Amino acid sequence: MCISHRNRRDFLKTAAAAGIAVAGTQALAVPGTAHAREHTAGFGDKVALTDVRVFDGSGLTAPRTVVIENGRIGVSAFGARSIDGEGAVLLPGLIDAHIHLRDVSTLRQLAGSGVTTGLDMACFPPSVADSLRGLPGLTDIRSAGTPAVAPGSPQSHLPTFPADAVLTGPDQASRFVRARIAEGSDYIKVIIDEPGPAPETVKAVTTAAHSFGKLVMAHATTTAGVERALDAGVDMIHHVPLGSPLPTGVAERYTATGTVAVPTLTMMEGFAGLGIPGMDYAAAEGSVAALRRAGARILAGTDANSTPGIPVQPPFGTSLHHELELLVRSGLTAREALRAATDLPARSFGLRDRGVIRPGYRADLLLVDGDPLADITATRAVRRVWVGGVEHSPTP
Repeated sequence: MCISHRNRRDFLKTAAAAGIAVAGTQALAVPGTAHAREHTAGFGDKVALTDVRVFDGSGLTAPRTVVIENGRIGVSAFGARSIDGEGAVLLPGLIDAHIHLRDVSTLRQLAGSGVTTGLDMACFPPSVADSLRGLPGLTDIRSAGTPAVAPGSPQSHLPTFPADAVLTGPDQASRFVRARIAEGSDYIKVIIDEPGPAPETVKAVTTAAHSFGKLVMAHATTTAGVERALDAGVDMIHHVPLGSPLPTGVAERYTATGTVAVPTLTMMEGFAGLGIPGMDYAAAEGSVAALRRAGARILAGTDANSTPGIPVQPPFGTSLHHELELLVRSGLTAREALRAATDLPARSFGLRDRGVIRPGYRADLLLVDGDPLADITATRAVRRVWVGGVEHSPTP
C-alpha cells in the first residue's frame, strides 16, 4: 500500500476496529471479453428443468418444471431441451449485498458458488466496475464507487484515493454525490467511523444522494456510528458492533425508519478472531438477534475482498454460504436467511428482475442437493448454476 510501517500498523488497527475491507487499492480489472465469449454459447438455448422443488420465499413447492428461455424464466416448455432435476431444490440466484470488486476472477468465483449478483461497496477507479458490468455468463454487479470519508481516515491516506471523496464539511456533499453519479455509481456510500465525517456532513451527503434518487449506504461499526447513520436518514447500515450488542432501542430505530441492516457477520467473525482486545464476535451475533426481534430487514453480505493489506479476506462466493449459516446461528430461520440473499436484497436495491423464480425474471438460478430449509448448509451442495440463462460450472 506504499505507506510507512507505523502508518500501516495504525491503518490495520483502525481497519480492524472498523471491521471493514477497505477496497482502496487500484484493482487490476482484466477485460472480460474473451471469458464472456466462452460463456455465451447456449444463451438462446431453451431449457426445461423438470422435477425441481422451487423455493418461493415461503417454502418449497411440489416438484415442477421451470423453463429458461433467452436469459429469462419462460412459460412454455414446448421445444425445450429437458434437464431432469431429480427432485433437487431450485433457488433464485444468490445476492451478496457487500463485496469489494477486484477483477474478472471475482465474478468467476461468485458465479461458481451460485452468487449471481454482487453489490460492491467500494471500488475505484471507475474503470474497474465499468469493465466488469454486463459480462454474459458472469455475476451481475452494481457498485458504490468511491465512498465519502473524513480527513485522517485510513482511506484518506491511500495514495490512490480520490481527493474529492475526502469531505471536510457539508458544503462538499453535493459535489461529491454529483461526481460519483457522473462516474456511474449505482448508490452512494459514506464511512461513519472515527475519524469520520461530522454528523451534518453525513446528513448533507444523504440529502444530496436522495435528491438524485440514489440509495445511501453507511459503514458503521459502533453503536454511536449506527446512531449517527440513523440520524442522517441513510437507507442501509453495513456491519454491526463488535464491542457490545446494539441496544434494543437502537435496533427498533431500524424498523421505525425502514433502515436496512447488512451485518457482514463473516467479516465481523474474522476480525473478532484476530485477538484484538474489545472485539467480541458474540456482540455481532447479539446485534443481529436484536435486529431480528425488532423486525428489521436483514440482508446477507460478506465483505468478500482480496485487498492487499487487509488481514481478513472472505473468499468470493463461498463466503456467502457461510454468511447464511452465521445468520441462522444468530437466530434467523433458514427461510429468513435464504430471503436475506434472494428477494430481500433485490427489493432493497430496486433490482426488480431477480430474487424470485417468476416468468419474465432473469434466469439466475441455483440447483442444490438437499433441503436448505431443513439444513441451511445444503446451499453449499451446488449441482448447477445459471447466470442470466447461461449455465456456469459450479466451483468444485
